[in-house]
Amino acid sequence: MEVKAYLEITMKINNSNRPAAAKVYSDYRTPFLNSISGALTKELLIRDEDVQVLHGFDSVEHAKAYLDTELFKNDVFVALKPLWDDAPDVKIYSVA
Repeated sequence: MEVKAYLEITMKINNSNRPAAAKVYSDYRTPFLNSISGALTKELLIRDEDVQVLHGFDSVEHAKAYLDTELFKNDVFVALKPLWDDAPDVKIYSVA
C-alpha cells in the first residue's frame, strides 16, 4: 500500500524527558502498525526545538480516525502528556 496521508504530531519535550518519549514511541509503534486501520508507517523525528511523530496512512479518513482510537486516547496520549512542555501541534496532510 502507498501512503496517501500523514498525521504529524509535534511536541515540545524537554531534553531530560526525551528518553521517556522515545520509549513511548518504541512501545506503541508495533501495536499501531498491527492494529490501527490504514496505518502504514510511523517515524520518530527529533530536532533541537521539538520532537515529531510522523504517521503514514492509506487515507486521510484513517489518519483522522486514529485520534479517536483507544490506543491513542488511553495509551499513547496518557503516556506522553506528562512529558509535554506545551500542548502538541497535530496536523493531517494528504499526499498530492
